[in-house]
Amino acid sequence: MKKSGKKRLALIAAAALSLGVMTACGASSSDSSTAVSGYNTMDGITAEEASYDSSELGLSMGASGNMSSSDSQLQESDAASQQSSRKLIRTVNMSVETKEFDSVMDTLEQRVAELGGYIESMDTYNGSAYSGYRSSRSASMTARIPQDKLSTFLNEVSEISNVTRRSENVEDVTLSYVDLESHKKALQAEHERLLELMEQAEYIEDIITIEQRISEVQYQLESMESQLRTYDNKVDYGTVYLDISEVQELTPVQEETVWEKITGGFMEDLRKIGEGALEVVIWLLTHIPTLLLWALIIFLFILWIRGCQKRSRKKAARKAEQSAAVNIDQNTEQKEENTNV
Repeated sequence: MKKSGKKRLALIAAAALSLGVMTACGASSSDSSTAVSGYNTMDGITAEEASYDSSELGLSMGASGNMSSSDSQLQESDAASQQSSRKLIRTVNMSVETKEFDSVMDTLEQRVAELGGYIESMDTYNGSAYSGYRSSRSASMTARIPQDKLSTFLNEVSEISNVTRRSENVEDVTLSYVDLESHKKALQAEHERLLELMEQAEYIEDIITIEQRISEVQYQLESMESQLRTYDNKVDYGTVYLDISEVQELTPVQEETVWEKITGGFMEDLRKIGEGALEVVIWLLTHIPTLLLWALIIFLFILWIRGCQKRSRKKAARKAEQSAAVNIDQNTEQKEENTNV
């Protein structure tokens, strides 16, 4: 009895291991029915899979004859349900500009929370005091918005700011999601079968073999559950990458006429002249201490130059007076000598 029980247990363990190999191979295929039918051969079919096979069988039998109106309605409803259950990951990239930076940022943060979403990351640049008299601010935001509220959020962003760029991407991950779910169900069935074998095992070798396989199955199940949760999060919440810039004048989003371009260019040039003059005035006022210091240095330098010039003139005058006195003395001596002669 022990030998026959051991042989039976070994056969069951081999069947469970072959089941694991078959489910792993079946996961690489995009058709979930293949994995289900592969598992039926091991007598591990669940009630849900059985109903799935019976429905598929009925459909194939109906296809061989004349299909009734109820069958066509059933197919249409199945197609509609499949369309509604598609797994779509929606990603939007937007660049906007505004004159009221603080107000727009507060409104965006408030609306993200009210719509049931959250801000995944945000980077704000508040300008620099050394980049000019008026520095523009900017921000980069990554927002996660529920899919059913995503269009509402995008429309509100367009209303409170000027959209300069927008791109949208939709990724369909339905097949990958269905493959993961099918593989997960097969692994769960194998896990339950292995637990049953563990209760029936009598020898250490069998227990070790089953435990190793249980550990492998649990690891694969945890990995698949993590992937499914990641898919669910990306599908349930759309991702919006939003760049906000503070500007003095909004960029026209429509094509301008020739007169509008001339008028706009003229006003822009006047605005730049005014801003340039204002920047010069602000620079002068903000650098008064430096200007005063340089003025004092230049003033002292001028005084020193003038003092040097005065000293040079006085020295030249004294030399001239001395030379004149020497000449007078020489003339007097010469006259006296001539008189004596």
